[in-house]
Amino acid sequence: MPVTSQLLRGLPRTKVLASSLLPCQHHQSQLGPITHRPASRRPSRIWQSNQHSRSYQTTSVHRSYILSPPQVNSILKANEYSFKVPEFDGKNVSSVMGFESNQLPANAPIEDRRSAATCLQTRGMLLGVFDGHAGCACAQALSERLFYYIAVSLLPHDTLCELEAAVEAGRALSPILQWHKHPNDYFSREAQTLYFNSLRTYWQELIDLTSPGEVPDTREALLNAFKRLDNDISLEAQVGDPNAFLHYWVLRVAFSGATACVAHVDGSDLFIANAGDARAVLGVQEEDGSFTAHTLSNDHNAQNEEEVARIRGEHPPSERKTVIRQDRLLGLLMPFRAFGDVKFKWSIELQKRVLESGPDQLHENEHTKFIPPNYHTPPYLTAEPEITYHKLRPQDRFMVIGSDGLWETLHRQEVVRIVGEYLTGVHQRQPLKVGGYRVTLGQMQGLLEERKARVSSAFEDQNSATHLMRHAVGNNEFGTVDHERLSKMLSLPEELARMYRDDITIIISQFNPHVIGAQRQEGQP
Repeated sequence: MPVTSQLLRGLPRTKVLASSLLPCQHHQSQLGPITHRPASRRPSRIWQSNQHSRSYQTTSVHRSYILSPPQVNSILKANEYSFKVPEFDGKNVSSVMGFESNQLPANAPIEDRRSAATCLQTRGMLLGVFDGHAGCACAQALSERLFYYIAVSLLPHDTLCELEAAVEAGRALSPILQWHKHPNDYFSREAQTLYFNSLRTYWQELIDLTSPGEVPDTREALLNAFKRLDNDISLEAQVGDPNAFLHYWVLRVAFSGATACVAHVDGSDLFIANAGDARAVLGVQEEDGSFTAHTLSNDHNAQNEEEVARIRGEHPPSERKTVIRQDRLLGLLMPFRAFGDVKFKWSIELQKRVLESGPDQLHENEHTKFIPPNYHTPPYLTAEPEITYHKLRPQDRFMVIGSDGLWETLHRQEVVRIVGEYLTGVHQRQPLKVGGYRVTLGQMQGLLEERKARVSSAFEDQNSATHLMRHAVGNNEFGTVDHERLSKMLSLPEELARMYRDDITIIISQFNPHVIGAQRQEGQP
Protein backbone atom coordinates (compact mmCIF):
# COMPACT_ATOMS: atom_id res chain seq x y z
CA MET A 1 0.00 0.00 0.00
CA PRO A 2 1.46 3.42 -0.94
CA VAL A 3 2.55 5.65 1.92
CA THR A 4 -0.09 8.24 1.02
CA SER A 5 -2.86 5.69 1.29
CA GLN A 6 -1.56 4.44 4.64
CA LEU A 7 -1.64 7.90 6.19
CA LEU A 8 -5.12 8.58 4.88
CA ARG A 9 -6.44 5.16 5.86
CA GLY A 10 -9.87 5.27 7.41
CA LEU A 11 -11.28 7.29 4.52
CA PRO A 12 -13.88 5.42 2.49
CA ARG A 13 -12.67 3.90 -0.77
CA THR A 14 -15.96 3.83 -2.62
CA LYS A 15 -18.74 6.33 -2.55
CA VAL A 16 -22.42 6.22 -3.31
CA LEU A 17 -22.81 9.80 -4.46
CA ALA A 18 -26.03 11.75 -4.11
CA SER A 19 -26.51 14.11 -7.02
CA SER A 20 -26.49 17.12 -4.71
CA LEU A 21 -23.12 16.10 -3.26
CA LEU A 22 -21.20 15.32 -6.43
CA PRO A 23 -17.90 17.12 -6.91
CA CYS A 24 -18.76 20.57 -8.18
CA GLN A 25 -19.17 20.44 -11.89
CA HIS A 26 -18.60 23.67 -13.80
CA HIS A 27 -21.75 25.62 -13.12
CA GLN A 28 -22.84 29.19 -12.71
CA SER A 29 -22.31 29.96 -9.05
CA GLN A 30 -24.83 31.85 -6.97
CA LEU A 31 -23.44 35.28 -7.63
CA GLY A 32 -25.70 38.23 -7.92
CA PRO A 33 -28.40 40.00 -6.00
CA ILE A 34 -31.67 38.31 -6.88
CA THR A 35 -34.15 41.11 -7.16
CA HIS A 36 -37.19 38.99 -6.35
CA ARG A 37 -35.77 37.42 -3.18
CA PRO A 38 -38.21 37.70 -0.25
CA ALA A 39 -37.34 40.63 1.98
CA SER A 40 -36.78 38.40 5.00
CA ARG A 41 -33.92 36.57 3.31
CA ARG A 42 -30.35 37.71 2.97
CA PRO A 43 -28.89 37.84 -0.54
CA SER A 44 -26.25 35.35 -1.50
CA ARG A 45 -22.64 35.84 -0.41
CA ILE A 46 -21.30 37.22 -3.68
CA TRP A 47 -23.05 39.19 -6.37
CA GLN A 48 -22.12 40.20 -9.85
CA SER A 49 -23.55 42.52 -12.47
CA ASN A 50 -27.09 41.92 -13.64
CA GLN A 51 -26.17 40.69 -17.09
CA HIS A 52 -24.88 37.49 -15.49
CA SER A 53 -27.91 36.82 -13.30
CA ARG A 54 -30.28 34.02 -14.12
CA SER A 55 -33.64 34.55 -15.71
CA TYR A 56 -36.56 32.52 -14.45
CA GLN A 57 -39.62 31.28 -16.26
CA THR A 58 -42.76 32.64 -14.66
CA THR A 59 -44.45 29.28 -14.99
CA SER A 60 -42.06 27.71 -12.48
CA VAL A 61 -42.63 30.55 -10.01
CA HIS A 62 -46.33 29.79 -9.71
CA ARG A 63 -46.10 26.01 -9.78
CA SER A 64 -46.41 24.35 -6.37
CA TYR A 65 -46.40 20.77 -5.16
CA ILE A 66 -47.67 19.17 -1.99
CA LEU A 67 -45.38 16.38 -0.85
CA SER A 68 -46.71 13.62 1.36
CA PRO A 69 -45.19 13.20 4.85
CA PRO A 70 -43.17 10.13 3.70
CA GLN A 71 -41.79 12.16 0.76
CA VAL A 72 -40.86 15.01 3.10
CA ASN A 73 -39.14 12.58 5.45
CA SER A 74 -37.23 11.01 2.58
CA ILE A 75 -35.82 14.40 1.56
CA LEU A 76 -35.01 15.51 5.10
CA LYS A 77 -33.34 12.22 6.07
CA ALA A 78 -31.31 11.64 2.89
CA ASN A 79 -28.06 13.02 4.36
CA GLU A 80 -28.49 12.38 8.07
CA TYR A 81 -25.68 10.69 9.98
CA SER A 82 -25.10 9.66 13.58
CA PHE A 83 -22.14 8.37 15.55
CA LYS A 84 -22.04 7.06 19.11
CA VAL A 85 -18.71 7.02 20.93
CA PRO A 86 -17.97 3.40 21.96
CA GLU A 87 -18.15 2.48 25.62
CA PHE A 88 -15.31 0.71 27.42
CA ASP A 89 -16.17 -1.89 30.09
CA GLY A 90 -19.72 -0.58 30.08
CA LYS A 91 -18.57 2.98 30.76
CA ASN A 92 -18.34 5.90 28.39
CA VAL A 93 -15.03 7.54 29.24
CA SER A 94 -15.39 10.28 26.65
CA SER A 95 -16.90 13.67 27.37
CA VAL A 96 -18.59 13.39 23.97
CA MET A 97 -21.33 10.77 23.91
CA GLY A 98 -21.74 11.08 20.15
CA PHE A 99 -23.04 13.40 17.47
CA GLU A 100 -25.72 13.66 14.80
CA SER A 101 -25.52 15.66 11.60
CA ASN A 102 -27.49 16.46 8.47
CA GLN A 103 -27.43 18.60 5.34
CA LEU A 104 -30.18 20.07 3.17
CA PRO A 105 -29.17 21.52 -0.22
CA ALA A 106 -30.50 24.77 -1.66
CA ASN A 107 -27.71 25.22 -4.22
CA ALA A 108 -27.24 22.58 -6.89
CA PRO A 109 -24.80 21.11 -6.13
CA ILE A 110 -24.75 21.89 -2.42
CA GLU A 111 -21.91 24.24 -1.43
CA ASP A 112 -21.77 23.26 2.26
CA ARG A 113 -19.57 20.48 3.60
CA ARG A 114 -19.18 18.80 7.03
CA SER A 115 -16.48 16.74 8.70
CA ALA A 116 -16.10 14.75 11.89
CA ALA A 117 -13.12 12.73 13.07
CA THR A 118 -11.45 11.31 16.17
CA CYS A 119 -7.78 12.15 16.71
CA LEU A 120 -5.93 8.82 17.02
CA GLN A 121 -2.36 9.97 17.74
CA THR A 122 -3.49 12.54 20.28
CA ARG A 123 -6.77 12.95 22.13
CA GLY A 124 -10.03 14.62 21.27
CA MET A 125 -12.69 14.84 18.59
CA LEU A 126 -12.92 17.31 15.71
CA LEU A 127 -16.25 18.55 14.30
CA GLY A 128 -16.53 21.10 11.50
CA VAL A 129 -18.94 22.86 9.15
CA PHE A 130 -17.67 24.48 5.96
CA ASP A 131 -19.87 26.90 4.02
CA GLY A 132 -18.75 27.42 0.44
CA HIS A 133 -19.46 30.25 -1.96
CA ALA A 134 -18.75 30.81 -5.67
CA GLY A 135 -18.90 27.03 -5.98
CA CYS A 136 -18.20 24.14 -3.63
CA ALA A 137 -14.55 23.42 -4.51
CA CYS A 138 -12.98 25.25 -1.56
CA ALA A 139 -15.42 23.81 0.99
CA GLN A 140 -14.75 20.35 -0.45
CA ALA A 141 -10.99 20.80 -0.02
CA LEU A 142 -11.42 22.01 3.57
CA SER A 143 -13.61 19.04 4.47
CA GLU A 144 -10.82 16.68 3.38
CA ARG A 145 -7.72 18.59 4.49
CA LEU A 146 -8.21 20.91 7.45
CA PHE A 147 -8.52 18.20 10.10
CA TYR A 148 -5.22 16.65 8.95
CA TYR A 149 -3.51 20.02 9.35
CA ILE A 150 -5.00 20.37 12.84
CA ALA A 151 -4.07 16.81 13.82
CA VAL A 152 -0.47 17.28 12.62
CA SER A 153 -0.27 20.61 14.46
CA LEU A 154 -1.26 18.81 17.67
CA LEU A 155 1.41 16.10 17.36
CA PRO A 156 4.41 16.34 19.70
CA HIS A 157 7.88 16.71 18.21
CA ASP A 158 8.85 13.06 18.70
CA THR A 159 5.73 11.75 16.95
CA LEU A 160 6.35 14.08 14.01
CA CYS A 161 9.88 12.68 13.72
CA GLU A 162 8.54 9.12 13.78
CA LEU A 163 6.06 10.02 11.06
CA GLU A 164 8.78 11.48 8.81
CA ALA A 165 11.11 8.54 9.44
CA ALA A 166 8.38 6.08 8.44
CA VAL A 167 7.74 7.96 5.18
CA GLU A 168 11.47 8.08 4.41
CA ALA A 169 11.80 4.32 5.01
CA GLY A 170 8.58 3.46 3.17
CA ARG A 171 7.13 1.83 6.30
CA ALA A 172 3.47 1.55 7.14
CA LEU A 173 2.01 4.58 8.89
CA SER A 174 -0.54 4.56 11.65
CA PRO A 175 -3.57 6.70 10.70
CA ILE A 176 -3.83 9.96 12.60
CA LEU A 177 -7.59 10.38 12.15
CA GLN A 178 -10.60 8.12 12.32
CA TRP A 179 -13.19 9.69 10.02
CA HIS A 180 -16.92 9.55 10.66
CA LYS A 181 -18.44 10.09 7.22
CA HIS A 182 -21.83 9.73 5.58
CA PRO A 183 -21.65 7.64 2.37
CA ASN A 184 -22.71 10.75 0.40
CA ASP A 185 -19.81 12.84 1.72
CA TYR A 186 -17.71 13.11 -1.43
CA PHE A 187 -13.98 12.35 -1.33
CA SER A 188 -11.52 13.58 -3.98
CA ARG A 189 -9.24 10.61 -4.58
CA GLU A 190 -7.41 12.24 -7.50
CA ALA A 191 -5.90 14.99 -5.34
CA GLN A 192 -4.64 12.82 -2.47
CA THR A 193 -0.97 12.76 -3.54
CA LEU A 194 -0.94 16.54 -3.93
CA TYR A 195 -2.61 16.96 -0.54
CA PHE A 196 -0.21 14.53 1.13
CA ASN A 197 2.89 16.27 -0.25
CA SER A 198 1.72 19.66 1.05
CA LEU A 199 0.89 18.16 4.44
CA ARG A 200 4.28 16.45 4.64
CA THR A 201 6.07 19.72 3.88
CA TYR A 202 4.13 21.27 6.75
CA TRP A 203 5.09 18.63 9.31
CA GLN A 204 8.72 18.80 8.15
CA GLU A 205 8.68 22.51 8.98
CA LEU A 206 7.04 21.78 12.33
CA ILE A 207 9.89 19.37 13.14
CA ASP A 208 12.38 22.17 12.49
CA LEU A 209 10.39 24.65 14.58
CA THR A 210 9.75 22.46 17.64
CA SER A 211 11.95 20.79 20.25
CA PRO A 212 11.97 17.26 21.74
CA GLY A 213 9.50 16.93 24.60
CA GLU A 214 7.60 20.05 23.54
CA VAL A 215 3.81 19.70 23.85
CA PRO A 216 1.79 21.73 21.33
CA ASP A 217 -0.67 24.34 22.56
CA THR A 218 -4.17 23.64 21.23
CA ARG A 219 -4.96 27.28 20.53
CA GLU A 220 -1.75 27.76 18.56
CA ALA A 221 -2.26 24.46 16.74
CA LEU A 222 -5.71 25.51 15.51
CA LEU A 223 -4.48 28.96 14.50
CA ASN A 224 -1.46 27.60 12.60
CA ALA A 225 -3.47 24.87 10.87
CA PHE A 226 -6.03 27.33 9.47
CA LYS A 227 -3.41 29.79 8.25
CA ARG A 228 -1.12 27.13 6.79
CA LEU A 229 -3.85 25.35 4.82
CA ASP A 230 -5.06 28.64 3.33
CA ASN A 231 -1.46 29.45 2.40
CA ASP A 232 -1.07 26.01 0.77
CA ILE A 233 -4.30 26.48 -1.20
CA SER A 234 -2.89 29.75 -2.53
CA LEU A 235 0.56 28.32 -3.28
CA GLU A 236 -0.79 25.23 -5.07
CA ALA A 237 -2.84 27.47 -7.36
CA GLN A 238 0.19 29.62 -8.17
CA VAL A 239 2.47 26.66 -8.90
CA GLY A 240 -0.11 24.65 -10.83
CA ASP A 241 0.21 20.96 -11.67
CA PRO A 242 1.37 19.00 -14.74
CA ASN A 243 -1.86 17.03 -14.52
CA ALA A 244 -4.49 19.09 -16.35
CA PHE A 245 -7.31 17.98 -14.06
CA LEU A 246 -5.40 18.83 -10.91
CA HIS A 247 -4.26 22.15 -12.34
CA TYR A 248 -7.89 23.08 -12.99
CA TRP A 249 -8.96 21.75 -9.58
CA VAL A 250 -6.45 23.72 -7.48
CA LEU A 251 -7.42 26.91 -9.31
CA ARG A 252 -11.11 26.29 -8.68
CA VAL A 253 -10.39 25.67 -5.00
CA ALA A 254 -8.43 28.92 -4.73
CA PHE A 255 -10.87 31.11 -6.67
CA SER A 256 -13.91 29.84 -4.80
CA GLY A 257 -14.16 30.36 -1.05
CA ALA A 258 -15.44 28.85 2.18
CA THR A 259 -15.96 29.77 5.80
CA ALA A 260 -15.10 27.27 8.53
CA CYS A 261 -16.30 26.64 12.07
CA VAL A 262 -14.40 23.82 13.83
CA ALA A 263 -14.69 22.43 17.34
CA HIS A 264 -11.97 20.45 19.12
CA VAL A 265 -13.28 18.64 22.21
CA ASP A 266 -10.80 16.96 24.55
CA GLY A 267 -12.20 16.02 27.94
CA SER A 268 -13.74 19.17 29.40
CA ASP A 269 -11.68 21.45 27.13
CA LEU A 270 -13.68 22.84 24.22
CA PHE A 271 -11.96 25.02 21.60
CA ILE A 272 -13.79 26.68 18.72
CA ALA A 273 -11.88 27.97 15.71
CA ASN A 274 -14.09 30.10 13.50
CA ALA A 275 -13.44 32.03 10.30
CA GLY A 276 -16.61 33.44 8.75
CA ASP A 277 -20.29 33.31 9.60
CA ALA A 278 -20.97 29.70 10.50
CA ARG A 279 -21.69 29.47 14.20
CA ALA A 280 -21.30 27.25 17.28
CA VAL A 281 -23.79 27.46 20.14
CA LEU A 282 -23.86 25.59 23.45
CA GLY A 283 -27.10 24.23 24.93
CA VAL A 284 -27.02 24.79 28.71
CA GLN A 285 -29.63 23.10 30.91
CA GLU A 286 -30.83 25.26 33.78
CA GLU A 287 -31.97 24.00 37.18
CA ASP A 288 -35.63 24.17 36.13
CA GLY A 289 -34.93 21.91 33.15
CA SER A 290 -35.13 24.65 30.51
CA PHE A 291 -32.33 25.33 28.06
CA THR A 292 -30.45 28.55 27.37
CA ALA A 293 -28.05 29.33 24.52
CA HIS A 294 -24.41 30.18 25.12
CA THR A 295 -22.74 31.47 21.94
CA LEU A 296 -19.28 30.01 21.38
CA SER A 297 -18.25 31.94 18.25
CA ASN A 298 -18.62 35.37 16.71
CA ASP A 299 -19.85 35.99 13.17
CA HIS A 300 -17.29 37.72 10.99
CA ASN A 301 -19.45 40.06 8.95
CA ALA A 302 -20.71 43.65 8.89
CA GLN A 303 -22.88 43.10 11.97
CA ASN A 304 -19.70 42.58 14.03
CA GLU A 305 -18.39 46.06 14.89
CA GLU A 306 -14.98 44.73 15.91
CA GLU A 307 -14.58 43.07 12.51
CA VAL A 308 -15.53 46.26 10.72
CA ALA A 309 -12.97 48.19 12.78
CA ARG A 310 -10.31 45.53 12.15
CA ILE A 311 -10.71 45.66 8.37
CA ARG A 312 -10.81 49.45 8.20
CA GLY A 313 -7.73 49.59 10.42
CA GLU A 314 -5.77 47.35 8.03
CA HIS A 315 -6.19 49.71 5.06
CA PRO A 316 -5.46 53.41 4.39
CA PRO A 317 -7.94 56.09 5.46
CA SER A 318 -8.57 56.79 1.77
CA GLU A 319 -10.31 53.40 1.52
CA ARG A 320 -12.51 53.85 4.57
CA LYS A 321 -15.66 54.36 2.47
CA THR A 322 -14.92 51.65 -0.08
CA VAL A 323 -13.42 48.73 1.85
CA ILE A 324 -16.88 47.88 3.25
CA ARG A 325 -19.88 48.87 1.18
CA GLN A 326 -23.47 47.69 1.52
CA ASP A 327 -22.32 45.49 4.44
CA ARG A 328 -19.95 43.59 2.14
CA LEU A 329 -16.19 43.44 1.74
CA LEU A 330 -15.44 45.74 -1.22
CA GLY A 331 -19.18 45.70 -1.82
CA LEU A 332 -19.05 42.03 -2.80
CA LEU A 333 -18.35 39.46 -0.09
CA MET A 334 -20.52 38.97 2.99
CA PRO A 335 -18.16 36.98 5.28
CA PHE A 336 -15.10 38.99 6.34
CA ARG A 337 -12.94 35.89 6.90
CA ALA A 338 -12.71 32.90 4.57
CA PHE A 339 -10.43 30.33 2.97
CA GLY A 340 -9.63 30.59 -0.72
CA ASP A 341 -11.14 33.69 -2.35
CA VAL A 342 -7.77 34.67 -3.78
CA LYS A 343 -9.51 37.45 -5.72
CA PHE A 344 -9.56 39.27 -2.38
CA LYS A 345 -5.99 38.31 -1.40
CA TRP A 346 -3.70 38.30 -4.46
CA SER A 347 -2.39 41.34 -6.27
CA ILE A 348 -4.05 42.10 -9.60
CA GLU A 349 -0.79 41.25 -11.37
CA LEU A 350 -0.62 37.80 -9.73
CA GLN A 351 -4.26 37.09 -10.56
CA LYS A 352 -3.72 37.92 -14.23
CA ARG A 353 -0.52 35.88 -14.44
CA VAL A 354 -2.07 32.77 -12.91
CA LEU A 355 -5.23 33.02 -15.02
CA GLU A 356 -3.30 33.53 -18.26
CA SER A 357 -1.34 30.34 -17.64
CA GLY A 358 -4.39 28.42 -16.45
CA PRO A 359 -6.62 26.01 -18.41
CA ASP A 360 -9.18 27.33 -20.89
CA GLN A 361 -12.12 26.14 -18.78
CA LEU A 362 -11.24 28.72 -16.15
CA HIS A 363 -11.59 31.55 -18.65
CA GLU A 364 -15.25 30.61 -19.16
CA ASN A 365 -15.97 31.46 -15.52
CA GLU A 366 -16.96 35.12 -15.32
CA HIS A 367 -16.22 35.23 -11.59
CA THR A 368 -12.52 34.49 -12.00
CA LYS A 369 -12.02 37.27 -14.57
CA PHE A 370 -13.77 39.88 -12.44
CA ILE A 371 -11.52 42.25 -10.46
CA PRO A 372 -13.17 43.70 -7.32
CA PRO A 373 -13.73 47.46 -7.42
CA ASN A 374 -11.47 49.79 -5.41
CA TYR A 375 -8.87 47.04 -5.16
CA HIS A 376 -5.78 48.94 -4.01
CA THR A 377 -4.12 47.34 -0.95
CA PRO A 378 -4.63 43.57 -0.87
CA PRO A 379 -5.00 41.31 0.95
CA TYR A 380 -8.47 42.30 2.10
CA LEU A 381 -9.45 38.86 3.39
CA THR A 382 -7.93 36.42 5.87
CA ALA A 383 -8.56 32.82 6.95
CA GLU A 384 -7.08 33.47 10.40
CA PRO A 385 -9.62 32.05 12.84
CA GLU A 386 -10.94 33.58 16.01
CA ILE A 387 -10.26 31.03 18.76
CA THR A 388 -12.57 30.75 21.76
CA TYR A 389 -12.20 28.43 24.74
CA HIS A 390 -14.85 27.03 27.06
CA LYS A 391 -14.40 24.73 30.05
CA LEU A 392 -17.28 22.28 29.83
CA ARG A 393 -19.56 21.95 32.85
CA PRO A 394 -22.10 19.20 33.67
CA GLN A 395 -24.95 21.53 32.69
CA ASP A 396 -23.47 21.96 29.19
CA ARG A 397 -25.54 19.26 27.51
CA PHE A 398 -24.98 19.71 23.77
CA MET A 399 -23.40 21.88 21.08
CA VAL A 400 -24.88 22.92 17.72
CA ILE A 401 -22.55 23.88 14.86
CA GLY A 402 -24.44 25.19 11.86
CA SER A 403 -23.86 27.02 8.61
CA ASP A 404 -25.50 30.42 8.33
CA GLY A 405 -28.43 28.82 6.51
CA LEU A 406 -29.61 27.58 9.92
CA TRP A 407 -29.10 30.80 11.88
CA GLU A 408 -30.86 32.87 9.21
CA THR A 409 -34.06 30.92 9.85
CA LEU A 410 -33.97 30.33 13.62
CA HIS A 411 -32.71 32.38 16.57
CA ARG A 412 -30.04 30.63 18.64
CA GLN A 413 -32.34 30.44 21.69
CA GLU A 414 -35.03 28.76 19.60
CA VAL A 415 -32.43 26.33 18.21
CA VAL A 416 -31.34 25.35 21.71
CA ARG A 417 -34.93 24.99 22.92
CA ILE A 418 -35.90 22.72 20.00
CA VAL A 419 -32.83 20.50 20.41
CA GLY A 420 -33.04 20.43 24.21
CA GLU A 421 -36.68 19.38 24.17
CA TYR A 422 -35.96 16.74 21.55
CA LEU A 423 -33.04 15.21 23.45
CA THR A 424 -34.77 15.19 26.84
CA GLY A 425 -38.30 14.47 25.65
CA VAL A 426 -39.47 17.22 28.00
CA HIS A 427 -41.37 20.08 26.41
CA GLN A 428 -41.33 23.37 28.24
CA ARG A 429 -44.91 24.65 28.09
CA GLN A 430 -44.28 28.28 27.38
CA PRO A 431 -47.30 30.61 27.07
CA LEU A 432 -48.63 30.40 23.54
CA LYS A 433 -47.37 33.43 21.63
CA VAL A 434 -49.04 34.78 18.53
CA GLY A 435 -46.57 37.61 17.96
CA GLY A 436 -49.00 40.48 17.53
CA TYR A 437 -51.21 38.60 15.09
CA ARG A 438 -54.95 38.93 15.56
CA VAL A 439 -56.36 35.43 15.90
CA THR A 440 -59.86 34.11 16.44
CA LEU A 441 -60.77 31.61 19.15
CA GLY A 442 -61.01 28.96 16.45
CA GLN A 443 -57.50 29.70 15.27
CA MET A 444 -56.26 29.64 18.86
CA GLN A 445 -57.83 26.24 19.38
CA GLY A 446 -56.14 25.01 16.21
CA LEU A 447 -52.77 26.23 17.44
CA LEU A 448 -53.25 24.48 20.79
CA GLU A 449 -54.20 21.23 19.05
CA GLU A 450 -51.17 21.56 16.80
CA ARG A 451 -48.89 22.00 19.81
CA LYS A 452 -50.43 18.93 21.45
CA ALA A 453 -49.83 16.91 18.28
CA ARG A 454 -46.26 18.17 18.16
CA VAL A 455 -45.56 16.60 21.56
CA SER A 456 -46.83 13.20 20.43
CA SER A 457 -44.78 13.34 17.22
CA ALA A 458 -41.56 14.59 18.83
CA PHE A 459 -39.76 11.35 18.07
CA GLU A 460 -40.83 11.12 14.46
CA ASP A 461 -37.20 11.96 13.72
CA GLN A 462 -34.50 9.61 14.96
CA ASN A 463 -31.85 12.28 14.44
CA SER A 464 -31.72 15.57 16.36
CA ALA A 465 -30.17 17.43 13.40
CA THR A 466 -33.02 16.28 11.16
CA HIS A 467 -35.53 17.37 13.79
CA LEU A 468 -33.94 20.81 13.95
CA MET A 469 -33.81 21.05 10.16
CA ARG A 470 -37.54 20.25 9.98
CA HIS A 471 -38.20 23.27 12.20
CA ALA A 472 -35.74 25.51 10.34
CA VAL A 473 -37.52 24.95 7.03
CA GLY A 474 -41.09 24.33 8.14
CA ASN A 475 -41.71 26.65 11.10
CA ASN A 476 -44.62 29.05 10.70
CA GLU A 477 -45.03 32.44 12.35
CA PHE A 478 -46.20 30.73 15.55
CA GLY A 479 -43.06 28.61 15.93
CA THR A 480 -44.64 25.27 14.99
CA VAL A 481 -43.91 23.06 11.99
CA ASP A 482 -46.44 23.64 9.21
CA HIS A 483 -46.46 20.58 6.94
CA GLU A 484 -47.83 22.52 3.98
CA ARG A 485 -45.10 25.15 4.30
CA LEU A 486 -42.45 22.46 4.75
CA SER A 487 -43.69 20.62 1.67
CA LYS A 488 -43.68 23.73 -0.49
CA MET A 489 -40.19 24.74 0.64
CA LEU A 490 -38.81 21.28 -0.14
CA SER A 491 -40.51 21.07 -3.53
CA LEU A 492 -39.19 24.35 -4.91
CA PRO A 493 -37.34 23.90 -8.24
CA GLU A 494 -33.56 24.18 -8.08
CA GLU A 495 -33.49 27.64 -9.63
CA LEU A 496 -35.90 28.98 -7.00
CA ALA A 497 -34.79 27.21 -3.80
CA ARG A 498 -31.74 29.47 -3.31
CA MET A 499 -33.98 32.54 -3.41
CA TYR A 500 -35.81 31.44 -0.27
CA ARG A 501 -33.12 29.75 1.82
CA ASP A 502 -29.45 28.80 1.88
CA ASP A 503 -27.83 25.38 2.16
CA ILE A 504 -28.23 24.13 5.73
CA THR A 505 -25.63 21.99 7.51
CA ILE A 506 -25.99 20.99 11.16
CA ILE A 507 -23.81 19.01 13.59
CA ILE A 508 -25.16 18.38 17.10
CA SER A 509 -22.82 16.80 19.65
CA GLN A 510 -24.04 15.52 23.01
CA PHE A 511 -21.87 15.80 26.10
CA ASN A 512 -21.66 13.35 28.99
CA PRO A 513 -22.33 15.33 32.20
CA HIS A 514 -21.10 12.51 34.47
CA VAL A 515 -17.71 12.26 32.73
CA ILE A 516 -17.33 16.05 32.61
CA GLY A 517 -18.26 16.37 36.28
CA ALA A 518 -15.75 13.68 37.29
CA GLN A 519 -12.99 15.26 35.22
CA ARG A 520 -13.58 18.67 36.75
CA GLN A 521 -13.42 17.18 40.26
CA GLU A 522 -10.19 15.37 39.46
CA GLY A 523 -8.74 18.49 37.88
CA GLN A 524 -8.04 16.71 34.61
CA PRO A 525 -7.32 18.84 31.56
